[in-house]
Amino acid sequence: MKYTGSCHCGSVTFEFEEQEIKSGLRCNCSVCQKKGALMSAFTVSPEAMNINAAEGALATYSFGSGTAKHHFCSRCGIYPFHQTLRKPGHYRVNLGCLEGVDTTKLPFDVFDGASL
Repeated sequence: MKYTGSCHCGSVTFEFEEQEIKSGLRCNCSVCQKKGALMSAFTVSPEAMNINAAEGALATYSFGSGTAKHHFCSRCGIYPFHQTLRKPGHYRVNLGCLEGVDTTKLPFDVFDGASL
């Protein structure tokens, strides 16, 4: 399936192809716990992720080792995706940013990022 997503204001958009999304993932690390977003349980390769952002709209926050890159819109503040610590360069997406995905109906697992 082809998925499209965006931040709230539309300054950051993205698309990728993946099988039907049937579940999500939450992480308990210090950043993800505060974000509270339901992320994809799968990762998207950099080649498969098509990102479009208005000039200056895509900002990045990283901490600790700096390997994980938490991307957000500098205009509306929404987190649409991040590059992972365990698979550098690959993305997990904020399922709440995807068109046609109702995150309130998805089961999810919890990843223990706080212990890394």
